[in-house]
Amino acid sequence: MALKVAIVGLPNVGKSTLFNALTKTAAAQAANYPFCTIEPNTGDVAVPEPRLDVLAAIAGSKEIIPSRITFVDIAGLVRGASKGEGLGNQFLANIRDCDAIAFVARCFVDDDITHVENRIDPISDLEIIETELMLADLESLEKRVVNVEKKAKGGDKEAQTTLRLINMALTPLRAGKPARVVEVSKEDQKAWQMLQLLTSLPALYVSNVDENSADKGNELSDLVAKRAAEDNAKAVVISAKIDSELAVLDPDEQAEFLESLGLVEPGLNRLIREAYALLGLQSYFTVGPKEARAWTIHIGDTAPQAAGVIHTDFEKGFIRAETIAYDDFVALKGEAKAREAGKLRAEGKSYVVKDGDVMNFLFSG
Repeated sequence: MALKVAIVGLPNVGKSTLFNALTKTAAAQAANYPFCTIEPNTGDVAVPEPRLDVLAAIAGSKEIIPSRITFVDIAGLVRGASKGEGLGNQFLANIRDCDAIAFVARCFVDDDITHVENRIDPISDLEIIETELMLADLESLEKRVVNVEKKAKGGDKEAQTTLRLINMALTPLRAGKPARVVEVSKEDQKAWQMLQLLTSLPALYVSNVDENSADKGNELSDLVAKRAAEDNAKAVVISAKIDSELAVLDPDEQAEFLESLGLVEPGLNRLIREAYALLGLQSYFTVGPKEARAWTIHIGDTAPQAAGVIHTDFEKGFIRAETIAYDDFVALKGEAKAREAGKLRAEGKSYVVKDGDVMNFLFSG
């Protein structure tokens, strides 16, 4: 399951520093001037999953394969991006290809790092970016609505549905609210996604704070958290500077550095988990001597759908799934003892997979 999260924000808020830390590379040039990121950089990131290590140890797995998310570093947007300012249109198109947006807000003061608006105000930063995305959505919908109205009046059922959804989106957009505030029924989800609205993408507000605020945030990040709640978005606090330093250390050095700062884990772990949860995702596991692996599925997926993530043939020929809850697998030290204890269950096509399930699939080839 290919999943992409766009990292967006004004220039010099720490986007590229964050991206470098996420991917543990220097692919994105974190320089102190606008538009240092000219092409969107992409990087695959493993989803932190301590349970996978536990399972691998029990099964003696030779390899551990975590789930992954792709992050896309979008060049800094500025006022007028929706009209092409600062290379804006090019990068708005890059965002449309993503499944969610991580808005990076500058919540630190550093006189050595310039701010394109010459002030430190994370809410204003977020509003500038969100406004540009809303303006782009408005322009897109208003260009389409006349043609869709003609088709709808002619009795085209698909056009009638599209028109209804366009009007649902236009109402909040014209009131200065993102399209994600619209409640869309399950039946309309597919048609809604076809509108390709930037502001309908799930949003994560990332407060980039100074080193001393990395554990609990600060007054600026508190404002961002409040705004996220109002905008139907999630919020997370990180220090991109700390995490970029952690990224180049080995595990032992990381642990020592974190302890010296009074931190339990890198802020990036929280960021990645929040992005994963934001997309309504969960993991199930397959475990054996060869490998222990996490597979990404949507919350609510059935056993055949989960099998299909491994291979489409598994879903087409699905017979049944053998399932052990994670806690049972760990408590009983593996599949054999779980089977003996009656904790291995045979589940059919209607079974809704639970987060952490350890599964084997039987299918007809």
